[in-house]
Amino acid sequence: MLLLYERIGRPGQYDDISSNPNKFYLPLARSSCQVALTFREKKIVAIEPGEAFEAAEWMKISKEIEESILAAPLKIGRDYSFSSFRVLGSWRGNHSGVQILPPPEHAPRANVEMADHPFILEFPIKVTDCWPVTNHRRMRDQRNLTLLLNVLLAGHTSFQSNRSAHFWANVPCDDGHHESKWLQKFFFAKLDKIVLDELSPPADELLEEVEPEEYYTKVGHDGKGLRVPADLDQSICCYMALSGENRAKFDRATFWMDMASRQWDTSVSVSFAALISAIESLTERGDRHQFKCPSCHKLTEHEVPGATEKFRAILERYTPGDTLKSQRNKMYALRSRILHGSELMQLDQDFYSGWDPPGENEMELNNELWGLTRVALRNWLKNPSKT
Repeated sequence: MLLLYERIGRPGQYDDISSNPNKFYLPLARSSCQVALTFREKKIVAIEPGEAFEAAEWMKISKEIEESILAAPLKIGRDYSFSSFRVLGSWRGNHSGVQILPPPEHAPRANVEMADHPFILEFPIKVTDCWPVTNHRRMRDQRNLTLLLNVLLAGHTSFQSNRSAHFWANVPCDDGHHESKWLQKFFFAKLDKIVLDELSPPADELLEEVEPEEYYTKVGHDGKGLRVPADLDQSICCYMALSGENRAKFDRATFWMDMASRQWDTSVSVSFAALISAIESLTERGDRHQFKCPSCHKLTEHEVPGATEKFRAILERYTPGDTLKSQRNKMYALRSRILHGSELMQLDQDFYSGWDPPGENEMELNNELWGLTRVALRNWLKNPSKT
């Protein structure tokens, strides 16, 4: 779509949208139309010539589309991401081509440890002669890889949203007092080029690699900064090797995992439901399947397990033995009550004392679900659905 906008023109137009809501014309409709696009859900399923269609020009565009997918050269995209640990050194995946670098000296730094600490993420991208397409791929891959690292690394790994947010902040003054200010949530630091021919030189100090068994059970906030699991490069390669459908599944799962962190300060209920959605993203779709009887060859319908069973099946397969069946049922039942509007978690109602049984049971479920979700996503990545 970006390439068509650049080569054919904008803004695009509908023509009788009530009758043809999935038909879109570039650069305009009717006599000005060069191509008509038909959408099905979120995909372009047909491109047809319009009244102003130019066959020779379309041949150039068609060739460019093919080359941008099949013959596009690889370069290195880069941008700032953030970690809840300070990034004091660099790490490079020799097989994945992904690199983590500490922020440059001129970049702003948080003056406390519990913060979003910037680092530079570098990664391979396919480039084209159309800059908007190349830049879109850079931003998309930075976002997806950051969300992947949020599952694979300890703490919270995040990216800066392009949706501007404003909020009241308590700002310390030089005289020791504080002042309330209405501020914009935004980070900026110079980055030089955002597309390079090759990876940047590594930092003088390398990030410590820890064996996965120890990393996921012992690494926390102890003042040592960011460390990485020893199999990080392998895990990133597993992600890059996913089929298109499984990649879409996993990207949805990592999105909801990230939303669980972002929503925690606003609503524990929403955060809890987001964790369930992360696991549900990995389940199979469809309500009924048909099977042919081997003896009479008649087709019979088989009921596919419901949402609760699918959720429990994913956990049983990818987090075996980590929790009791009854606990998994309670997790999904609480999620259902939250999303159907019949319940809020105690902390969202401002009367969770930390000691009463209802609130304590909810927080125990919530903490257990955080751990299960991370484990399920990591294990699924190494042994995904056979789609």
